[in-house]
Amino acid sequence: MDLQLKDKVALVTGGSRGLGKAMCFELAAEGAKIGVNYYCNPEKGIDLAGEAAEVVGEIQKKCGVEAFAVPADVAKEADVIEMFRQMEERFSQIDVLVNNAAVCPTCQVKDMPVEMWKETIEVNLQGTFLTSREMVKRLLDADRQGKIVNISSQAAFRGSTTGHAPYDASKGGIVTFTVALAREVSMHGINVNAVAPGMIYTEMTKDTIERNREKYLARIPLNRIAKPSEIAKVVVFLCSDAASYMCGATVDVSGGMLMR
Repeated sequence: MDLQLKDKVALVTGGSRGLGKAMCFELAAEGAKIGVNYYCNPEKGIDLAGEAAEVVGEIQKKCGVEAFAVPADVAKEADVIEMFRQMEERFSQIDVLVNNAAVCPTCQVKDMPVEMWKETIEVNLQGTFLTSREMVKRLLDADRQGKIVNISSQAAFRGSTTGHAPYDASKGGIVTFTVALAREVSMHGINVNAVAPGMIYTEMTKDTIERNREKYLARIPLNRIAKPSEIAKVVVFLCSDAASYMCGATVDVSGGMLMR
């Protein structure tokens, strides 16, 4: 199937590792040019520039398409605006936005500091709003069609028992935001959809999975943890013209945890 992504420009937030990295590679394999967003905060000792550069180099070598590493804290409006400016300076336009950047702290609600709650909502939900807003503005101003895919989670519907309440709440908000935005912009040829993955083996989840592997497997009818590429392939479909009649949907890719 020709997904007609060749020479399209895709921006993937949180694209330097885990599911984001897998989505960058799957999009590049279809011929899309890739913006690999990464997070850099020296005050917190976080700098993913090196990992983002490695992803860019691998994409260019293995897929033969142009890729560009672009920093931004998606929770900060100024960072998001600057990220879009740099992307447009490099590629002139953006056709596809994948909202993937997220944090997932672990803490029971009774012990949770308000700062932890706020940071999770700001990165996961506010970040999705800010990047979507900038994407929609540019598509409407240029009278162009485009695709937005938001990464939610099965936890948006099921919650969790291991202390991830703000993550669960933010992912539930993303589902509703996806519907609301789709209703606003679908008539302009902008498709907005979401994906709700189940358990994926990534840098963010591996410690939790290893501590509770049998418990998690017992909840999954397919009886295995997903590879990032399995989720990424569904996302790529939603980014393509093959999904042109999908609007405001949240696709269950949870190995049967949701079955919705």
